[in-house]
Amino acid sequence: MDKFNWKFTIRYNILVLKIGGLWPKGNEVYKFNLYTLYSIVAINLFINGHNFFQTANIFFVYTDLTALSALIFITITDLLASVKACYFVINVGILKNLMVTLDGQQFQPKTSEQRSLVQPNLKSWKIAFVGFWTPALATLISWSVFPIMDGSFREYRLPFSAWYPYNTKVSPHYEITYIYQVLSIWFLALSNVNMDTLIAALMMYVGTQCDILSDDVKNLGSGGVSEFNTNLLNCMNHHRNILR
Repeated sequence: MDKFNWKFTIRYNILVLKIGGLWPKGNEVYKFNLYTLYSIVAINLFINGHNFFQTANIFFVYTDLTALSALIFITITDLLASVKACYFVINVGILKNLMVTLDGQQFQPKTSEQRSLVQPNLKSWKIAFVGFWTPALATLISWSVFPIMDGSFREYRLPFSAWYPYNTKVSPHYEITYIYQVLSIWFLALSNVNMDTLIAALMMYVGTQCDILSDDVKNLGSGGVSEFNTNLLNCMNHHRNILR
């Protein structure tokens, strides 16, 4: 039987994480190479940089409670995404090891029935993935074009309230800053969504492995009395590895 490719279902998830600088090539972790340099520049420019300019603006609008409350809501959300990205980068080695372990023989479906058994779990994750992406994309598009749709771009309004060490109400500073904000929020949001959905995928894998283990337990005696002990030990080891 051909080896089951667990990563195939989450291939788009991993692709976006690679683009976001959060998933080094293959089973590797961050090393001194071009991808690490790209990750440092991209994360600091589009995530941390955007958050810095938004946070700095708090000191300029703190007397306007309406503007302050709106700014704090967005800023705290974005700052939490930065913290999440930081911990993700720190622990990417653990995540990579989990994916390598998942490709091991012990975690493979052993029969065609078990392959059929895992499909509902994979389908549920795909639905959850689309469920995360759909409102996120709708929100991102709305944020990106709102100043254009309501005509406020004529007053040099940006998608997000932020402070910059230059005048954003003149061309081409306005256009450059507008594009920077749009790129930043897309980069931040898509990275954030895909970090969440990757963890959801790991939870889905745990549930799927429990289904496979349950099927193995039901069929402990299928190979006869002579293989019962071996099958039982395999199930026990499988259970330990699922917990790990």
